[in-house]
Amino acid sequence: MRSGDRQDRQDCLSSNLHRSSMKKKEVVIPVIEETAHVTKRMVDRGSVRVSKVVTEREEVIDTSTLEDEIEIEHVARNTWLKKPAKPRREGDTLIVPVMEEITVVEKRIMLREELYIRKKQVRKPASEKVRLRREEVRVEDSRKGRR
Repeated sequence: MRSGDRQDRQDCLSSNLHRSSMKKKEVVIPVIEETAHVTKRMVDRGSVRVSKVVTEREEVIDTSTLEDEIEIEHVARNTWLKKPAKPRREGDTLIVPVMEEITVVEKRIMLREELYIRKKQVRKPASEKVRLRREEVRVEDSRKGRR
């Protein structure tokens, strides 16, 4: 409350009391309310700088690879056939007939041999050089020398 407002209030009270003693009328007391008004404003307190650095390093990683190896086995048959044989599978083996025509009094088909072809996987150790990247973050805060 300002001092001028207080003085006005006191003058009003004393004048009302004076009138009431003379005429015995009602006394009116003014009710005063104060209010506050708050404002905000932006203040520059410094700045913050964030930077990122990418670093690289080489690292050897041990691992294994799978390779297919083919194994061929020659199996002699020397068997006479009435008609040509076709390639066939038995489990993981591919059997390819190798035939030959032989001239005799009559012509017959002889199974000379079969090729047994198997596929197997072999695990072999291997090393590879790889380039790995990593990010590092640096924060510079100009407010009060913080980092």
